[in-house]
Formats: sequence, structure tokens, C-alpha cells
Amino acid sequence: MKMKLWHCHGARSLRPLWAMEEMQLPYEVELLRFPPRFFKKDFLAINPLGTVPFFQDHNTTMTESSGICHYLVEKYSRYDVGLRPDHSEYGDYLNWLYHSDATLTFPQTIVLRYSKLEQGERRLPQAVEDYAAWFIARLRRLDAHVESREFLCDERFTIADIAVGYALHLGQSLGLDSQYTPQVKDYLARLQARPAFKKASTIGADQSVLN
Repeated sequence: MKMKLWHCHGARSLRPLWAMEEMQLPYEVELLRFPPRFFKKDFLAINPLGTVPFFQDHNTTMTESSGICHYLVEKYSRYDVGLRPDHSEYGDYLNWLYHSDATLTFPQTIVLRYSKLEQGERRLPQAVEDYAAWFIARLRRLDAHVESREFLCDERFTIADIAVGYALHLGQSLGLDSQYTPQVKDYLARLQARPAFKKASTIGADQSVLN
């Protein structure tokens, strides 16, 4: 039985999709329009949250994008794109992995919702401006970190780069990348040049969250 991922183009499900492509794991993908809880009501029977990603591997089901990436490394011993717990940078690796969503992606979900998804009077320009500024301010740690590094950990590409790279990619999609520092722009360009990213990022493009 192949792993299966429910995915919306442009959404956080790009993280595990990109990870599976990097690892060259066999998987099945089911494409959904965003937000799936509105466009595919029967999806709620599969995932009551109505969110993507939704991931299934035999009896394991998961909904957190960075957690799925972490699971894939540990479950399939893919330390070519991950770090073992005894590695000196393991704590930093985990911190980047989860910083990517809680700190870097969350404020952008407010920007996305109130600038793209809501209509008319429900759009909130002040909230969009405030949360966009919050996101850019939270890039300070990354700015300093990639000034002298090609990747986040162990001088090589890992799923931490996938997790943070998605957050930067989303910001680019929302037009926030004009405020990225040169080193962050260069870092994102390196990630987007990877063949696995190029393939994963085009899957379901005709149903993009930003269309």
C-alpha cells in the first residue's frame, strides 16, 4: 500500500509532498481545491478538520505538515535528509522544523485569508498589513543564520529546509518577498532550484490556493 497525501496546490501540504519527492518514496496524491472543507464536503469524513495536508501510511494518519516530514525521516531512516538525535545540531534542526510553521507560516495564513479568500467587507486590510509585518519581523533569526550558510543544518539540505522553505515560498506567493533580505532571497532560490521542489510545486497548479 502506497502512502497517500491529500493536497492543495500552494498549501502546507507542499511540505510533505516535496519531502516524498526528495526521498523518492512511492506515494499517491489526491488533489483538492482550497479550502477543501468548502469544495469537497465528503473530505470531512476522512479528515474531520477539513484541512490539508492529510496523510496516510498504513494505519498512521497525520495532519501536521512539518510533523509528516519528521515522520518520514524517522519511519524510513532517511537521515540523508534529516539528523539523528545524537547529532550536535539536532536541537537546532528540530527548532527550525517547527519554527517554520508556528512562527513563520501562521501569520501568513491571516494575510492569505483576509487578502485573498474573504470577500467584500470581510477583507481586513489592517490585519493583512499587521500580520505581514509580523512575518517579516520573525525572519530576523533566519536572516542572520543564512548569511554565512547554504542550508540550515549540518551544512547540507534537510527537511528543516523544506519546512522553512515552504514558509518563504508562501510569502513569495503573497508578494511579501520584496521585503526579504538578499541572503534570504538567495536561500529561497537555492531551494526552489531543486528538482524535487520543481516537481512537487507544479502538482495541482490548476487548482492553486492563490488562483
